[in-house]
Amino acid sequence: MKYVNKTLMPDEEVEYMGKIHWFIYLPGIIMFVAAFLVLFAFTDAPLVITVGITLLVFSFISMLKAFIKRTTTELVVTSKRVIAKFGLIKRETVELNHSKVESFNVDQSVLGRIFGFGTLIINGTGGNQTPIPEIDSPLDFRRSAMEVIDASQ
Repeated sequence: MKYVNKTLMPDEEVEYMGKIHWFIYLPGIIMFVAAFLVLFAFTDAPLVITVGITLLVFSFISMLKAFIKRTTTELVVTSKRVIAKFGLIKRETVELNHSKVESFNVDQSVLGRIFGFGTLIINGTGGNQTPIPEIDSPLDFRRSAMEVIDASQ
């Protein structure tokens, strides 16, 4: 929450914080398990060992990318704005005043409904849409944001 804390206006308070769901680690975990199986099931063939090591390297890269994405994304509803910040080196931010938010849409796949994640789309005035993919509990985020916005108006 470093970015959000730096950008809070006077008399503005954080009302709700969202986060990215743990499911983004799943591709890396699957590759890690596949690498483990390949390396320990077929230890005789040099080509298979190369494939296993390659899978292992890609699994660590995938999990590192997921970790960075999860730790550098800030999703916050404050008493005055909805703030979303993405990125570590390249930063992308979206800040909408409550009066500029028209609606929130939630898009969930079957796996998203089972595991509790989805894409939250913030519709602002002027037709701009801001999708926030892989958010944990998007329905809770939407409900909390709408409650705060309704209370502030």
